[in-house]
Amino acid sequence: MIRRLLIGLVAGLALAIAAPAQAATITVQINARSFSPANVTLNHGDRITWHNNDRTQHQVVANDGSFASPILDPGKTFTFTFNRAGTYHYHDAYRTATRGTITVKGPPPSMTFVLDQPIVTFGTSITLSGQVSSQNANESVEIDAQPYGQASPVQLAIVKTGATGTFSYATTPNLYTTYVAHWGAVSSGQLLVQVAPKVQLLYGGGYFKAQVTGGKSFWHNHVYLQRLSQFGQWVNVAALNLGPNSGRIFHASAYLPRGVSHIRVFLSVNQAGLGLLSAHSGTQTVRK
Repeated sequence: MIRRLLIGLVAGLALAIAAPAQAATITVQINARSFSPANVTLNHGDRITWHNNDRTQHQVVANDGSFASPILDPGKTFTFTFNRAGTYHYHDAYRTATRGTITVKGPPPSMTFVLDQPIVTFGTSITLSGQVSSQNANESVEIDAQPYGQASPVQLAIVKTGATGTFSYATTPNLYTTYVAHWGAVSSGQLLVQVAPKVQLLYGGGYFKAQVTGGKSFWHNHVYLQRLSQFGQWVNVAALNLGPNSGRIFHASAYLPRGVSHIRVFLSVNQAGLGLLSAHSGTQTVRK
């Protein structure tokens, strides 16, 4: 009787050990200049909740594009569940020097899928890459893309793996786009790429030209001519309407005070349109 009881207790203990642990949630505070804690180790399936503990906005962005929070106002939170083992490096989009690392314990992923640039200027190529867990060559990996406004993903390419099961594909997104890789029945997580129009401020013949390039016409939209103030802030001094070729020629001194001015042109997110980020040109120096 006692032996049967002991066997029952050992069996019950083994089942308790084998049973999957409940997913944990770890809170990371976003402070003015740091994440606290900055380095977190957690189990496969656990969650992290980032809490904006500062008085200004912040945004949590993974370096490889595997996750990104919305812009977090003071007091707001963002939660992400880590279903793939590995090491994740991330940063604050508002203060890139603020960084953190997450180590997720668990079995190796069946397929990795990363990108080299989560935010690009229009016309810039990105590289999507990964590795299948078999590490076999000549495996077929399908890469799907879903640009902003498109109802569902479409096949972008089918690539073959190399000698160690690795694969890569270069593409140039025109809009905010999500990418997913499929290897047999295995699907990767989504990768997010955001695109900003290319904004240029060119000078020649005594005139400046503001030029916007973004895969569509920006005719009737406008850019702001901005001047750097003595306090280090960019101040709008004029709204410049763009012409049929998405450009505008203007005489900068007409809008500037006497002396030396540092100027640029800025395209707001509203003027950029859906699926594009705001953008600005490089800086030019003008003496009036």
